[in-house]
Amino acid sequence: MQTNFKLNENNIIFSVNKQLKMNINTEMYIPNDSDVKLLSHIVDSMNLRSIERESLTQGRKYIIPENIFFKILVYGYMNKKYSSREIATACKRDINFMWLLDGYKAPSHNTIARFRKSVKGLNEVFAQLITRLYELKEINFDQVFIDGTKLEANANKYSFVWKKAVDKNQIKLQDKIAIFFNELLVEYCICLNTIEEALTFMEEKIQHTELVSSKGRHKTKEQKYYEKAKQYAQRMHLYNKYNNLFDGRNSFSKTDTDATFMRMKEDYMKNGQLKPGYNLQIAVNSEYITNCMASSDRDDVKTLIPFLNKMGSELSNRYQDICADSGYESEENYDYLQTHKQTSYIKPSNYEISKTAKYIKDKSKRENMAYNAEKDYYICQNNKKLVFKYLSYNKTSSGYKQELSNYECEDCSNCQYKSKCTKSQGNRKLKYSKKFNELRNLSLKNIISDKGILLRVNRSIQVEGAFGVLKQNYWFRRFLMKGMVNIKTEFILLCFAYNIKKLHSKTQNDRNCTYLHNLN
Repeated sequence: MQTNFKLNENNIIFSVNKQLKMNINTEMYIPNDSDVKLLSHIVDSMNLRSIERESLTQGRKYIIPENIFFKILVYGYMNKKYSSREIATACKRDINFMWLLDGYKAPSHNTIARFRKSVKGLNEVFAQLITRLYELKEINFDQVFIDGTKLEANANKYSFVWKKAVDKNQIKLQDKIAIFFNELLVEYCICLNTIEEALTFMEEKIQHTELVSSKGRHKTKEQKYYEKAKQYAQRMHLYNKYNNLFDGRNSFSKTDTDATFMRMKEDYMKNGQLKPGYNLQIAVNSEYITNCMASSDRDDVKTLIPFLNKMGSELSNRYQDICADSGYESEENYDYLQTHKQTSYIKPSNYEISKTAKYIKDKSKRENMAYNAEKDYYICQNNKKLVFKYLSYNKTSSGYKQELSNYECEDCSNCQYKSKCTKSQGNRKLKYSKKFNELRNLSLKNIISDKGILLRVNRSIQVEGAFGVLKQNYWFRRFLMKGMVNIKTEFILLCFAYNIKKLHSKTQNDRNCTYLHNLN
């Protein structure tokens, strides 16, 4: 563009002779091996009929087709553009987004936000992507690496509600209500059972009474009783609402009731602060995220079985080898894998400490005691027998029933090792699950094999590397939307974008059809 200007006494006057023109055919400006064309090719080969969206515009319909909307969202996540305003701006300025629009007018940020909030059926679309990668021989269903991380929710970190506090305050409120019922019994000779009945009774009493609230005017006895009943009823309703929202959790956030307060690794204050967040689970195979799940549970151990069930219902094949860290170890998880004929490569929680010299020399540990399998008793350091006494049963929070064997030493009196062996005043007692011990030893045997070592190394590289890319390279540290449904949508879009970027990277570096990293 050629621009001429001349000086005036007060102003600088510009005159434009020519105007720069750009070819509207955006195809010529985008290389054929770009990631945006790869995304468009993959999405066009998929069946997107499962994508449904609810119109939130009171009868108005979107003009842009669903597949183009989906491409725009995924490409935005591929380029660290998560805000609807950033994506809307890119649709007007970025030539790659313009090419994806295919001649359609750039949508507003409100339209993009409504589509992302109302879209459904993304689980089926993600499963189609995994099937497509399997057809391209990019993934196999031999082994899967599972891990989880905690991500901060879009919620106020001071809007916490704790279950223990609610239970304590509810008990105090029930005591106050009982005293209030006695007052009504003395005053009106009426016996009430619930605070709702008391509120209804007092509403009838004050129908013809003038309620006062200003200074200098005294409240009647009926008005005082009515206000107290109303206050108690509101508080009881609030506590019941909170208990329904807990749903087995110990806390939730008022600004996002599906979020649970968790201890995050990204603690900027370095003081162990709890923040509202979600527990995200991913399954990685051949460096691709093959499934994902968001949970409100803080512990990884309770998420493994629901995650595997979700994978089994969405994917056509079932993985043979399950590799995870010690946070997933439990008898219930071991039993589930054995029942479904899947090989466990879960590292025992005591694996690292069991290799130390201090642990090996500690004769008070059950693992270091001599065991007579025929007569079922242990021999302690003082050559005393710990004989079997009885069986007890423990039920976990998920409903799994665990059988525990209880042993007790014959005589611990005058034993020189008692202070190091037990803190109880009586004889040394021992309680453990034989089934859990058997399954743990089987998993331990698997992870120390040559194949187990290879899988453990790849677990550290692939699944932890995937979280590193999502949180550090993509800088996805906090959700934008609220609620479990919206969180799942956002997480699926992120994982979809990750897989497309990974496929493009492996293609560019000629690393297609590689599944595991070698130890060398």
